[in-house]
Amino acid sequence: MSERLSPDVKIEVDQILEAVIYLYTESRRITKELARRANLTGPQLTVVKILQVVGDLSLSDLSERIRSQNSTVTGIIDRMEREGLVTRTRSKEDRRVVHIRLTEKGEALAGDVPVEPMLIFRSAIESLTLTETRELLRILTKIARRVQAIVRRDVGEESGKEP
Repeated sequence: MSERLSPDVKIEVDQILEAVIYLYTESRRITKELARRANLTGPQLTVVKILQVVGDLSLSDLSERIRSQNSTVTGIIDRMEREGLVTRTRSKEDRRVVHIRLTEKGEALAGDVPVEPMLIFRSAIESLTLTETRELLRILTKIARRVQAIVRRDVGEESGKEP
């Protein structure tokens, strides 16, 4: 496709890709640094902050939010449970469903982590006008759908889940 683009458009596409890569890399860098300070892994910090904000989540819902497979999240939760950061509780409505909840120790740790990348990005996005925000959402949603279709077609269904 890039051979059909004019040189000016190709430069702009490259700049967009550079911005996306920067945002992704910066998010991972911030998460890794904050996790290190809290003596956690990046995924553990992500789980702690999600549970702090959202509250209890099923393992499936948590897996979906962090874009990982249930088996990967199970391993993360196993380690966090051993450290006393989370508990698992079976749903009373459906015994197959396991809810993950922060313990007091997990809540305290979550409160000690001052900020997370999502808050930084949220603040940056909130500085946009309503029109800019809606346009950004429209465009990013369109790109995400196209990426999902390409991944399903070229890589396979399961590959689209892991980052």
